Amino acid sequence: MLLYMSQPQEATPPPLHSVSVAGVVVREDGRLLAIRRADNGNWELPGGILELDETPEAGVTREVLEETGIHVEVDELTGVYKNMTRGIVALVFRCKPSGGTERTSTESTAVSWLTPDEVNDRMSEVFAVRLLDALDGNGPHVRSHDGKRLIPVG
Repeated sequence: MLLYMSQPQEATPPPLHSVSVAGVVVREDGRLLAIRRADNGNWELPGGILELDETPEAGVTREVLEETGIHVEVDELTGVYKNMTRGIVALVFRCKPSGGTERTSTESTAVSWLTPDEVNDRMSEVFAVRLLDALDGNGPHVRSHDGKRLIPVG
């Protein structure tokens, strides 16, 4: 006769994810707001981690202002992007500038209004696609990447 002893199973903690927000700020002339990050020198959208007590729209407004000095009005969600390696889910919103003056911060060493072609030249694919997705009017897009390249759907 076999006896099975029930042993307590160690609970596996759920995976941890963080939620970030970013703003695709589009001027009337079609130029797009971008920052050069202070920590790694890469060109990206202004944005950052969403705080527990704020809405996504409030978070993107705060992050854009902190990193660029630009006040924005949030228009719409244009994409959801997951970094599969780091467990970060990014909500990207198209915004329009509503005031302020461009300035750098402790998180940005440069702030610039780029053309779509300049976005492709300066940003890695996983960040450039977020700006370009926001312009196509077919969102919201849902994409995943490994930190370097988009992961094909399917």
